[in-house]
Amino acid sequence: MSERDRDREREQSRTESARARIRLDQPRPPRRRLLPEYDPEAFGRLSEKTARFLGTGRFIVWMTVLIILWVLWNAAGPDDWRFDEYPFIFLTLMLSLQASYAAPLILLAQNRQDDRDRVNLEQDRKQNERSMADTEYLTREIAALRMRLGEVATRDWIRSELQDLLRDMDERRELYGPEQALVRDEGDRR
Repeated sequence: MSERDRDREREQSRTESARARIRLDQPRPPRRRLLPEYDPEAFGRLSEKTARFLGTGRFIVWMTVLIILWVLWNAAGPDDWRFDEYPFIFLTLMLSLQASYAAPLILLAQNRQDDRDRVNLEQDRKQNERSMADTEYLTREIAALRMRLGEVATRDWIRSELQDLLRDMDERRELYGPEQALVRDEGDRR
């Protein structure tokens, strides 16, 4: 094999390895998983529905009726039809199985409720912050308006100034007479 052939083989192996590299602009092919996939949201909704049902009086009534029927069937029924004799071990097993599934489902539902409460609390906190900022802004605006109103001539102030001017004119008329008071008033205006 010549030197040229070896160089071609090296170049070809480089291009093949470059093609085999993972491209970052494309998604990876899906991997095979050992465990089945499930939708956590759907499972969470199911756990909430189950927890809501387990917390109702209807569930307690149905469970009580089922247990009473179970005990009556296995205690007073014909011997051939009994499937769980007196210590009711199978009933105990069924209740334990129900409890072992109910407890984690209830905890999962509580965790989901805690997450929702946390999100709602955060939204309420942000809303309260915005409300406080708006309230502070409006308070500052009202204070600024009050300060500006102190500089604005109000109706009462103008009325009192006009009354003072009328009093001054009346006093001048009494002192100087009507004609000289008019001349003095025109002179004051210049």
